[in-house]
Amino acid sequence: MLKMLSILWNSFKMALQELRVNKLRTFLSLFGITIGIFCIIGVLATVDSLERKVQNDIKSFGNNTIYVDKWNYGGGNDYPWWKYMKRPPMRIEEMKFIKAKSQLAANAAMFVSNNINLNYGDNILSNVNLYGISEEFNTIQTIDIESGRYLNESEFTRGTTTGVIGYKVSDELFGDPQRAIGKEVTYGGRRVIVVGVIKKQGQSFVGGFDYDQSMIVPYRYFASIYNPDNSNPFIMVQGKPSIASKALQDELTGIMRQSRRLSPTEEDNFSCNDVALFSEQVKGFFGQVSAGGWAIAGLSLIVGAFGVANIMFVTVRERTSQIGLKKALGAKKRTILTEFLIESAFLCIIGGLIGLGLVGLLSLVLSSVLPFPIFIAPNIIILALSICIILGIISGIIPASIAAKMDPVVAIRTK
Repeated sequence: MLKMLSILWNSFKMALQELRVNKLRTFLSLFGITIGIFCIIGVLATVDSLERKVQNDIKSFGNNTIYVDKWNYGGGNDYPWWKYMKRPPMRIEEMKFIKAKSQLAANAAMFVSNNINLNYGDNILSNVNLYGISEEFNTIQTIDIESGRYLNESEFTRGTTTGVIGYKVSDELFGDPQRAIGKEVTYGGRRVIVVGVIKKQGQSFVGGFDYDQSMIVPYRYFASIYNPDNSNPFIMVQGKPSIASKALQDELTGIMRQSRRLSPTEEDNFSCNDVALFSEQVKGFFGQVSAGGWAIAGLSLIVGAFGVANIMFVTVRERTSQIGLKKALGAKKRTILTEFLIESAFLCIIGGLIGLGLVGLLSLVLSSVLPFPIFIAPNIIILALSICIILGIISGIIPASIAAKMDPVVAIRTK
């Protein structure tokens, strides 16, 4: 153990000495390693951070949740929107039918929406999303309240003129979220009492619910003002914890066909959309982007490996007499081999650390301008160091083998 530590320490000192003595040569040789690690870790950190953001946005749709809608969320170039547009809209009675018939559903909620201009005093905020929801919506979705409270059961049952507003709405109309509680806001001559303010959610990359620019009211209140059929209605159904989303999707298809009295020969006039599929599609997309980053960085790493190998060849030639003296004093082949391999690995690690430092600086800059923070995960750092060590061993294996096989007498006489 002590011998290995001694070899490590000596190799580390030799690597630092190589940097001090031949600064320009070593820098140019390690530049490829630095750029390669910078490219790989930069791409992986950015892609990983962006994927985390997108996956969190997808989770906001609800865990293990099926969206029953007249629209199919698949999209594509040949999307038959004219067919889906003719389908009948979702209705509150169908949501109740699902709750009565489903054995796999834990929660179900109705959702409708409209766009309004919201007023408080002389302040007017346009393009506010008015969301009408039923009782179990907050169980499926996570809505954190900054101040005040959420809608209660009595308000849902009676369809009262109370609502919860988003953080941006509160900031634009009242400034302080605490000031919004108990105030009356108006739209189209109608009044709503604010009972709560939602915590700031931030920009979503996958669409969905824009809570920051919204006001949430009970479904019964919404339906008393607007026609739900013309308000983008859909039903959210969340499965029980142990139920697979595919099983829930199949059950809901059967229940909806029963509710709409469709014969076996008639095709579905609704869609049961599994939001979990979005997550799988996102993983596939970001996997391809990461592969592109590896391809770009691969060339730099290859160039860097040749540079380190060149350093090690020169180092072996410069230390030939020292190698001979060590072997004459009893140093074994594997000791010489290990020393040079470790020194080569240390050189690559130094280049990799410089690359990591550059990525760290870049992440600070990008985090200040992007709508999501750039985070270098520990596993990415470990991957970078592992690449450096492996690349160092590969680059130094031939020079180290040459050094280990030297004849001590011939090596000592070499000047």
